[in-house]
This record gives sequence, structure tokens and C-alpha cells, in this order.
Amino acid sequence: MQRVAAIDCGTNSIRLLVADLDPETGELHDLDRRMTIVRLGQGVDRTGRLAPEALERTFAACREYAAVIAGHGGAEHVRFVATSASRDAENRDEFTAGVREILGVEPEVISGDEEAQLSFTGATKELGAADGLTPPYLVFDLGGGSTEFVLGADRVEAARSVDIGCVRLTERHGEDTLSMRADIKEALDLAAETVPLTTAATLVGLAGTVTTVAAIALELAAYDPVAIHHSRIPLARVREVTELLLGSTAEERAAIPVMHPGRVDVIGAGALVLLAIMERSGAQELVVSEHDILDGIAWSAARDRRSESL
Repeated sequence: MQRVAAIDCGTNSIRLLVADLDPETGELHDLDRRMTIVRLGQGVDRTGRLAPEALERTFAACREYAAVIAGHGGAEHVRFVATSASRDAENRDEFTAGVREILGVEPEVISGDEEAQLSFTGATKELGAADGLTPPYLVFDLGGGSTEFVLGADRVEAARSVDIGCVRLTERHGEDTLSMRADIKEALDLAAETVPLTTAATLVGLAGTVTTVAAIALELAAYDPVAIHHSRIPLARVREVTELLLGSTAEERAAIPVMHPGRVDVIGAGALVLLAIMERSGAQELVVSEHDILDGIAWSAARDRRSESL
């Protein structure tokens, strides 16, 4: 077994997975999995820069994660991946220098295509064991700043990242759902130029918006990753939850038992993206995965270790 630590730093949240990994089978045994809302992408769509307060929130989470990794005896391999907000920011060098100082690793500001591939690996590696789920899969990772689409069966056949996400749409349009819908349609048209959106047998959704909508659809009394993982949510139910969220006040959304406080102001926009993807793909149900890019980053550690030994 190799102890690995994977960190996924997105536009809205930063997440950590510490796990023991079998490099031969790729099996992960979770030791610690956690998420912190830091809103790193605060204002990036408007200013093109990472805000000082957003950087400090992110660095505070990094210091916490460094302590968690040390508490598990360290890790043989630590991989820190940063995505949409970091790609877009003029001052991303300030971000990478801070992460390097705190965690002692070089953060990788990856491309949208690489983000898509890692998400696909994390989401589909276990799907062969899930009853009734057949390839090809259309996997989408609905983030704060961007959404990645990947089509494939046992490997990636097509991938595209587009700049729609729950934070970006909220900052651009506020509560103007008509403008949001137009923005989403334009982005889906762009994605469809590269990734066929209507040919997959199984639609798989990832990330916080998707899992939160699923938790609401399942009427869970508390957020339960086990109940959410590989749940199947009908299109009609996603539509009902989206309408509920868009028609609710911030106080009403905050009172939903499964709602993380950091998602209250952006979940409506995220749900609108989710619904648009389902309608565009023609899928009558959504398969929800709690395993995503974070697991893909951790699994990549086995590949990287094998490469080092060659």
C-alpha cells in the first residue's frame, strides 16, 4: 500500500482525500475525505484576479490540510490540482507560491481537458460493478467556474471544458434566470462541437451541486454520501428540485437539512445548469457519483509512482 494525498482546489471549494492505495489494483482505502468552501473564484470572472481575502481563505484551508496529512503519518505522494479560477487569474503565481510554501508541493494548474480526464477516471472506475449501468458514459463535472464534459466507455473518447459554473453564473447574472439560461445554452452548444451530448447510454453527474440536488431529491434528513453515491434521480425530480431552489429565498435554502452554507447563494444557478444538461442530453435519469476528480487525482498517484520506477 502507498499512502497518497489528493487535493482538488476549485472555484468554490477545496477538498482533500488521504487514502491508502494499492498500486497494482488501483483500489483506494479512504482515511480522510473532507471539503471546505473557500470561494477562491470570488470576483475572478469580473476582475481576472484572485482576491486577497479569497487567497487567505484558501491558504487557511491548506494549512489545515497539511496538518491532517501529517496526522496520518504523511504521504508518499501528494498531488495538488487547481482548476478553473486558477486558470483564469492573472495573479495565479501568488496562489501557487502560497500553496508551495504551506504544503511543500508544486500546485498543478491543469487544463480543462486534463480536468475532464481526471474526473472521468474518478467517476467511472467503479461503474462496471453497478447494476444496470452501461457504457458509453457521458460524465459531467459541474463546478463553480466551469463544467467539464467527457464521453467514453473504458477510456476518454471526447472531452471539453466550458465556462459555466454555479459561482460564475451567479456573479454574472444574479437572479436573472433568463440570462443564465441563454449563457448555459451557448456553453452547451460549444461543448457539443467536441463532445456528442445525446449518444451516451448513461449520464453521470459529479460535484457539489449535483450531490446536493440529489440529496434534496432523495429527501435525506442529513447529507449521506453512501446514500447519494450511485443514486439515480429521474429528470422530473431534478426539474422539481430546481424549481424549488429557484423559487426559494436564501433563508429557505439555508434551512434545507443537506445544504452546505457555502452553497446557499449559488445552488440555484448550479441546479439550472444540471437541468439544462439533462434536457439537452435526452437522459431520463441521472446517475450521481460521490467519486470524482479527487479520486482521479489519487488514482493518478499509482500511475505516477510506476512511471518513476521505469
